[in-house]
This record gives sequence, C-alpha cells and structure tokens, in this order.
Amino acid sequence: MRSDKKPVQLISPEGLRVDGRRPDELRPTRIEVGILKNADGSALIEQGKNKIIVAVYGPRELHPKHLALPDRAIVRCRYHMVPFSVPERKSPAPTRREIELSKVIREALEPAIILEAFPRTTIDIFIEVLQADGGTRTASITAASVALADAGIPMRDLVTAVAVGKVNGTLVLDLNHLEDQYGEADMPVAMMPSLGQITLLQADGILTIDEFKKALELAMKGIKQLYEIQKVALKEKYKPLAQELKR
Repeated sequence: MRSDKKPVQLISPEGLRVDGRRPDELRPTRIEVGILKNADGSALIEQGKNKIIVAVYGPRELHPKHLALPDRAIVRCRYHMVPFSVPERKSPAPTRREIELSKVIREALEPAIILEAFPRTTIDIFIEVLQADGGTRTASITAASVALADAGIPMRDLVTAVAVGKVNGTLVLDLNHLEDQYGEADMPVAMMPSLGQITLLQADGILTIDEFKKALELAMKGIKQLYEIQKVALKEKYKPLAQELKR
C-alpha cells in the first residue's frame, strides 16, 4: 500500500532497485508441490523473501449442508499471516486486510476451476504466510493455483499473478515490501495465461493511460515467466509417477 511519507530513493542512478534488480526483473522464485501429506493438494512458494504455504482440501461434502449449491461447488479461502511473518509481531486474529485478501484471492481463482463438475461440495484453500516481503496476495494466488492442480481438481488453466508498480516514476515488476510501502502505485494482476483471461486487476495509486498500458504489458511478461515456473514445479512432482507408468 502506498504511503504519504517523505519520498524514499528506491531507484539508483544506474537504474537498479534496492535489491539490485532491474525494473523488469522478477525476484528469485521457487515453487515446491506436494509438501503437506495430509492435504489433498499443497504448494510452497518462495518469492524473494516471501515464504507462503498453501493447502487445498476437496472437493468434499459441505457442512452445514444448507449452504451447498445444487449446480456447482463453492470455494472457501482463508488467507492468514502468522504472527512472526512481519518484523512487528501481529495478532493471530484475522485482520480486516486478511479477510479482504481471502475474498480477492478466491475471486481470482474461481474462474479457472470447473466448479460445475462437483455440485453440492466445497473446495477449501488455506494460505499461511510464514514470511512477508510485499506481493503476498499475488504470490498466494500463484501458489494456490498449483496446489489446486496438485489436488487433482479440474481447471481451465493455472492462474498466475504478479504486481507491477511505479517507484520514483519508474514502472517496476514484482514489488517488494519497500517498493510497495513507498512507491507511487501498485497494480496486482492475475490471469489464466494460456487463455489470455484476466481474473484479477486492482490498482492503488495514480497511473496515466500510457503508464497503465505499459504496466499491463510488464505484468504479462512477469506472468509468462511465473507460469513456466508453475508448470516445471508440477512436472517435477509427477515426473517419477509418469516414468513409472511408462514401464
């Protein structure tokens, strides 16, 4: 979120950011699939200093039953930051921001899930942010999509997300905490890459029409790279099984 504090110099005269990246570079990103044996699907994402675990359960019977829908499954999502995820310990109780982001993440993922295949059921997504350094909502979407695929839930495509922002007048990809806090604009984007369908587009701050177009192009570039990381992570998990089936 943008701050009204005194501007901070976040782009060096050489055009590098505080963590040494160029404006169009992602943070180092690693995704591991199937890390929780008790969940139907799970994933860990490490993006920069972010560390986020996602667990998926379902489709399963919904309780109480009167909440079930006769023609499709419902998706429930809980985004939670553990108390030690930020420098100043936060309360373990859900905050308004966590409740809002739970809704935002759910709505970004729902278009990709073939919900009509599982009427009267629920798909539960639990997101635990172990360490936060900006961009946790987009990293959570990227990881949750992989966890859904790991659970064997049929999807139209993976959902991949990244944020683009404006820092010291420069458009930058994949904001870290300092850039998110002191930048002039923040624009999270999520989409189904192979279908070219955007499932989330938010904006905080001011962008001109030209800047918005360029920011969207920059987001697409980052999403394309993250999409490949998602697919590689899933292939790594299921490569041994595929080789076993070939024998």
